[in-house]
Amino acid sequence: MLLFIHAPKEDGEWAMGAASRWWLHHSIVAFDESIRRLGSRLIIRQGPSLAMLRQVIAETGAQRIVWNRAYEPRTIERDKEIKESLRQDGLIVESFNSTLFYEPWEVKRAKGEPYKVFTPYWKALQSKGLEHSILPLPRSLTLVPADMESLTLENLELLPKIPWDGGLRDAWHPGEKGALTMLDEFLDSEIGGYSAERDRPDHAGTSRLSPYLHFGEIGPRQVAWAIQAKLGCMDGNAGAESFIRQLGWREFAHHLLFHFPHTPESPLNESFLSFRWNEPQSQTLQAWQTGKTGIPLVDAGMRELWHTGWMHNRVRMVAASFLVKNLRIHWLEGARWFWDTLVDADLANNTIGWQWVAGCGADAAPYFRIFNPVLQGQRFDPNGDYVRRWVPELAQLPTRFIHQPWQMPTADLESSGVRLGVDYPYPLVDLKLSREQALEAFKQMGGRV
Repeated sequence: MLLFIHAPKEDGEWAMGAASRWWLHHSIVAFDESIRRLGSRLIIRQGPSLAMLRQVIAETGAQRIVWNRAYEPRTIERDKEIKESLRQDGLIVESFNSTLFYEPWEVKRAKGEPYKVFTPYWKALQSKGLEHSILPLPRSLTLVPADMESLTLENLELLPKIPWDGGLRDAWHPGEKGALTMLDEFLDSEIGGYSAERDRPDHAGTSRLSPYLHFGEIGPRQVAWAIQAKLGCMDGNAGAESFIRQLGWREFAHHLLFHFPHTPESPLNESFLSFRWNEPQSQTLQAWQTGKTGIPLVDAGMRELWHTGWMHNRVRMVAASFLVKNLRIHWLEGARWFWDTLVDADLANNTIGWQWVAGCGADAAPYFRIFNPVLQGQRFDPNGDYVRRWVPELAQLPTRFIHQPWQMPTADLESSGVRLGVDYPYPLVDLKLSREQALEAFKQMGGRV
C-alpha cells in the first residue's frame, strides 16, 4: 500500500512555501493517477508522521515500512525516531536513496572529513562512478481495500485560496510524465549546446528539471542513464559533461547540508556573523521582490520568478548579488523569498546558492565578486530579449540602453514610451557607489579585497 502523510512542520523547520505547495498538490494528483493505472490508489493522511503510521499499521497489520530518504536536518531526526520506535514494535523499517547519486556520508576526504570545496568533491564523486542501472516499473500494485479511509487532496488545502497560480499552470506539468517529457525534450534539442547556452536567459538552453528532481519525480541516476543511452558516451560531449557537473553541484549542496545542518540559518564562514548588513526597509525589499528595482535584468528575473515559479540560474545569481551586495540586505531575506516563490525550492540548493553569492559559504564566490547587472545583461542577454519579455515597459528601448535606461537621454526615453520614475523606476541605488560601500563594509569586517 502506498501512503502519503502530510505532516505539520515543527518549530525551526522551513515550512513549505506557496509555490512548492502548489507543485505538491499537482504532483500528488499525477502520482495517484499513475498508481490507479496499476490497480491501486494512494492513501492520504494528515498529522504527525509516527502517529499516522501507527494508525495505518493498526488498520492493515503491516509488517514492513519503507520510504525514500529526505535530507533536511529535522526530517533526518524525525525519520530516525520513527525507525527506532517502529523497530521496537517488531516491524521491519527501511529507507532508501532515490534522489542522489550517493548518500551525503558516502563521499569523504581521506581522513573522513566532509568536503568544503566543490572541485575535489566532484572528482571524488566521479571516481565512485555515476553510472547506475535503472529498475523497471512494476506492472501492477496490490489492491487497497475499498473501505480503507483516505483524505481527499482538497483536505490538505495546498492550493492558494486566491488564484494567483495561472503562470505556474502555463509553465509546468508536475509529475513523472512531465519530468520524462522535459528530459526527452532537453536531450533532443538542448543538451548538445548546453555548455555554451546555459548562461543565456534569453534562450531555452537549460533542462528545467530542477523542480522534478526536488520532488523526486525523476532522479539524477535516471538522468545520467538517459544521457548515456541517448549519446552512447558522455565523455567528450561538452554539453553532457557540463550538465552532469551541474547535477554534481546539486549533490554537493546536499553533502554540505548534511554535514553542516546549521547553514540554512547561519553562515558557514563564521566571520560573517559580524558583517554589517543594512536593516531591510520594507519598501526596498518589496521593490526587489516584485521586480521594481530600476535595474532591468534584476527586475526581469524577479518577475519571471513571480509569474512562473522559476528563474534562470544566471539571473538568480545577479538578482541575489544585487540584494546582498548593492542593497546589502541579509542573504536570509532573499533565501526566504526564493523559498516561498520557487517551485524548485530545495533547502540544500537554496542554502548553498545564497551563501555562495553572499561569500559566506563553502567554496563561495569572494565577497568582493559583485555582479554588475548591466554588464551581465549585455553579455548574457545581448539583444535584450529577456528583459523585453519580462519588463515590457522597456520593450521599445534600443538595445544599447535596454540594460541601463537611466543612461539614455530623457527625450529619447520619452519617445520610446518610458518616463523614469513614472513608467519605470529609477535605480534603487547607484551601482558603482553601492559596490564601493559593500567593499568598505567587507573591509571593516576584516576581509581582504
